[in-house]
Amino acid sequence: MIRLLVATHNRGKATEYTRMMTGLAVEAITLDEAGITGEVEELGATFEENARIKALAYARQSGLLTLADDSGLEVDALGGAPGVQSARYAGLGASDADRYRLLLRKLEGVPADRRSARFHCVIALASPQGNVYVAHGTVEGVIADTPRGSHGFGYDPVFYMPERGVTMAELEPEIKNAISHRARAFQAILPILRELIAEQAG
Repeated sequence: MIRLLVATHNRGKATEYTRMMTGLAVEAITLDEAGITGEVEELGATFEENARIKALAYARQSGLLTLADDSGLEVDALGGAPGVQSARYAGLGASDADRYRLLLRKLEGVPADRRSARFHCVIALASPQGNVYVAHGTVEGVIADTPRGSHGFGYDPVFYMPERGVTMAELEPEIKNAISHRARAFQAILPILRELIAEQAG
């Protein structure tokens, strides 16, 4: 069994990935479990650039195969914002509610047919030798007028999914984890991860 570094300090995200990796011959460990306390600065202009930066930096620091992601919300009426600034959209120290309330204020008066948006996740898998593999996952939706639901985090309460008739925050966690942008990106990177595990095990 090989060790795989999941480059996050977020226990919820780490748990999500551990569940997705059930059945794989890996021991997934977080940055905290690897004794890595520093943060890698995300200076990229895109989700892919940030995911690559994090995966490579932590792979070299730890000497382990490393999985990192970057994700956020893209709203078409706002030219793709908040995008890579999703977590920092309302400034440092802002809460999830602060961020989605700011988003709703910026969309006041925008009709429903122009409120299309998507969650976008990019996963990068890096080896300590500098090889990087990348996969994307997206979920399409519409920004609701008001927040609904108590599950999830971030912009989930205002991300409405017309085909399901609910916001992301109204989905049960196990359903969200099966259809989310992160789950879709992970499914896309999974064949490469299996190959790398087999190589290291052999």
